[in-house]
Amino acid sequence: MLEQISTYFTIEMVYLWLNIGVIPFWLMLIFLPSSKLGRIFVSSIFPIFILCAAYIFVIYKSYLGSYDFDNNFSLYLSLKNLSDLFSNQEFLIIFWIHFLAINLFCGSWISRDGSRLLINKYIMFFPLIITYFVGPLGVFIYWIIRMFYAKKISLYD
Repeated sequence: MLEQISTYFTIEMVYLWLNIGVIPFWLMLIFLPSSKLGRIFVSSIFPIFILCAAYIFVIYKSYLGSYDFDNNFSLYLSLKNLSDLFSNQEFLIIFWIHFLAINLFCGSWISRDGSRLLINKYIMFFPLIITYFVGPLGVFIYWIIRMFYAKKISLYD
């Protein structure tokens, strides 16, 4: 059975399931930000646990495929090395899981913080959607909205 699972979950299939799998979490953040269901599934460790399991699976599959993990540290030496690493599908999917997890974490923080400051969920829609696609820009837009609702400008909370 484990062999069948391993052959089904190719890198392309993992990518597809990851992209489909995060959508329900984002929909809960956008449309059910203060609900119990949203708090249990999105604001908990649950989505990070799922993404971590996918991360470990891809690393395991890469290890079985004789991926050179020592080469990953060269990404800090030049932009060319980073570009070369992104040409490898295993590294690219590991990066993509990292990106999805951090954006989801930021979206969860935005949702919780917006609920705490009583920001209208229709206003929260825009920074959450932008965070889904372009993480740092969405956090920045939320921070601008947050300044008006918190009625203070602060670089930290």
